[in-house]
Amino acid sequence: MLEMSNSQLKILVIDDDKVVQMILKQALQGQEYEVILASSGVKGVEEAYRHHPALIICDWQMDEMNGLEVCRIIKSEPTLSTAFFILLTGRTAIEDKVKGLDNGADDFLSKPLDVSELKARVRAGLRLYRSNQELKKLAQDLQIQKQLLETELHEAADYVTSILPEPMSGLVTINSRFLPSSKLGGDCFDYYWLDADNLVIYLLDVSGHGLAAALPSISVHNLLRSQTLPEANFHQPSEVLTALNEVFQMDKHNARYFTIWYGVFNRISCQLTYSTAGHPPALLLFQSIDSSLEIKQLITRSMPIGAFPDVEYQDAICDIQPSSKLYVFSDGIYEVEQPNGTFWNLDSFINLITRHNQQPERDLDRILEDIKMETGSQDFTDDCSLLEINFPVVLSKSV
Repeated sequence: MLEMSNSQLKILVIDDDKVVQMILKQALQGQEYEVILASSGVKGVEEAYRHHPALIICDWQMDEMNGLEVCRIIKSEPTLSTAFFILLTGRTAIEDKVKGLDNGADDFLSKPLDVSELKARVRAGLRLYRSNQELKKLAQDLQIQKQLLETELHEAADYVTSILPEPMSGLVTINSRFLPSSKLGGDCFDYYWLDADNLVIYLLDVSGHGLAAALPSISVHNLLRSQTLPEANFHQPSEVLTALNEVFQMDKHNARYFTIWYGVFNRISCQLTYSTAGHPPALLLFQSIDSSLEIKQLITRSMPIGAFPDVEYQDAICDIQPSSKLYVFSDGIYEVEQPNGTFWNLDSFINLITRHNQQPERDLDRILEDIKMETGSQDFTDDCSLLEINFPVVLSKSV
């Protein structure tokens, strides 16, 4: 707490009556306050700017500039407004006190002066001043801590972005977008060739926000990228999810769980094997026999990783046709609050993806812009991740 002795506190007395000035100065100096005198309203304002007093006692009735005018000036200046302002007046009518309060006065002293009342009101005013200074100091400290925290969160978001993969070209083309929310979340994704024939693609989303959500996602990313997850065949998605569920139980990881979509594309068989844990479905787009655009939702129903032990995860297999396209995403892409308070949803996102792929010019940035336009929201409130995987026109047997 901020401790202030009486000798550190300055009191400004503004009065054009020399006798009143001396009475106030003698009474207050006896309490060890530093007392500053001003003989007019104009000089009083000048002294206030010079000394920044903790408390001001100002006579209401003065020539050139009266006490109300002085009070308005003091209270309108941010660097002076915390001073406790006492109007010294012989007026006793209620409407006069209301007028004084409306102009910023904090208290009143009646003439003729009573020294005991003077000391009591000054002590009370300075208690409030000290409290206000404490609150101001606390607010400043909180603002500093807030800025430090925001800086750390931005640095963490930059780190998460830095470990995400670059676009992929070659037999399979992959582009991605990651939009971290201001709160920092738990989205993370990756794609890479496990060997010459198998391409792994996954996207995970840890519950909650902040570093507590980001750290588990980074841990999972490191385990999967380094292929050091115990007893997991990384070519079999269900085995990977089972191993993750054994390692990342909620009771051992700060009550955090996560959803994940994990798939492996084999270029020889032209098949995609996938498994999911509470994650939104991936969307596979392909041309039907009659050349119309079809969308298949790729999902296996199961619980998120960490929610329950001994969960069984299942694999599903899908044939990949030439020129197919796959979208993998987190729920932040469609759980967007609209101006009317309702939320956009998965069906709306699927409809947008369908329209998007029927247009001649399309890319991921256009998808994100269309979402903002359709939802009327310029910001995603949650982490937003979107992968677009383009399979070749003619499936080849070489990478």
